[in-house]
Amino acid sequence: MPQPVDSWGNHRTVVIVGGGPAGLMAAEVLSQAGVKVDLYDAMPSVGRKFLMAGKGGMNITHSESFDKLLSHYGSRQVYIKPMLDAFGPEALRTWVRDLGIETFVGSSGKVFPVDMKAAPLLRRWLHKLRVNGVSFYMRHKWLGWDDGMLLFQTPEGEKKISANTVILALGGGSWSRLGSTGSWVPLLVQQGVPVEPLQPSNCGFDVGWSEFFQSRFAGQPLKSVQVSFTDLAGFKFCEQGELLVTADGVEGNLIYKMSALLRDQIVAAGKALIYLDLAPGKNKQFLLDRILQPRGKQTMANHLRKRVGIDGVKAGLLREILLKEDFDDPIRLCNAIKALPIALIAARPIDEAISSAGGVTFEALDEHLMVRSMPGVFCVGEMLDWEAPTGGYLLTACFASGRVAGSGVLAWLQAEHK
Repeated sequence: MPQPVDSWGNHRTVVIVGGGPAGLMAAEVLSQAGVKVDLYDAMPSVGRKFLMAGKGGMNITHSESFDKLLSHYGSRQVYIKPMLDAFGPEALRTWVRDLGIETFVGSSGKVFPVDMKAAPLLRRWLHKLRVNGVSFYMRHKWLGWDDGMLLFQTPEGEKKISANTVILALGGGSWSRLGSTGSWVPLLVQQGVPVEPLQPSNCGFDVGWSEFFQSRFAGQPLKSVQVSFTDLAGFKFCEQGELLVTADGVEGNLIYKMSALLRDQIVAAGKALIYLDLAPGKNKQFLLDRILQPRGKQTMANHLRKRVGIDGVKAGLLREILLKEDFDDPIRLCNAIKALPIALIAARPIDEAISSAGGVTFEALDEHLMVRSMPGVFCVGEMLDWEAPTGGYLLTACFASGRVAGSGVLAWLQAEHK
């Protein structure tokens, strides 16, 4: 295939480092405009984290109102908004449809491909990119710059690549086995690029269970509970759903949704206190009336199971947290059932997290995501300093950032030739 010639008549090649959703989207924008794209990735194939994220059902975006969706990006929403204005959820769904894959909105408002899978979408996308002339170079680990050239470690040894325009799409620091190692952080810091430390996001937390509780209940779900948490600023989070008890603590969607708040509070105060309502929908008076009923020769465990529906891991939690005398005081017992305090003492390691926070600061970038101090170098995706909960928000912003950077590179190349 002849090398594409850009609109200024030059055989120009843009290098993209990283083959996740953000890097691939930037490659699409550029290749469709006739720019030659060479994409390098450290792994044997691209999109590995994308495929892993789709194993439980490819939640590609969310259908809620724009303002509600934007709120999930917290303090970074002012930077995320222009990206989503340019390529938001509806544009993303149209793009998926143009690949020949229909989407649907689930009962929770999440958007999925009709077959719920990521692999068919990725296959069609890669075919489109190859037809557009994108070249892929696998097992090329980026090592930074050497004499102004990009340096890669390859199976054949170190290789230098000359590139005036580079898009870095290297991911965050979670799931390193899939390629997001965070090894790029010192490489950019050495160049004077401001980078906030990478931290776990959408992660579980340590509690420090007793050996007895851990051996009995690790791996069991806590179904139909309500979690309440108030951060240092007085913001209160309260939502009902399901948790998973782990050997070390707790995880699951309810915890992931507030992981940023919990993580920051642990850093500031040494711990974060959440409260579990083990019987949502039942008020204290109802519980008190049931507990005060005569139990005869029944054990308290049987009494709680029959009268209140508290058994299994929920009963185990009460035994883990409360003192023996608390079970002899019906009022204290009811209060605990409705608001059982659980102290979270540490976030789980970043490599176990679904995503990461921290990264290249937005203040270091222009509106096209180009590094102000390094003209021609762009950063996209999860390596930027933002975070969001699961639910389609992570992918939506990654796709959008790739789109913005791709358009930004086109504008940069145009300006170079004026």
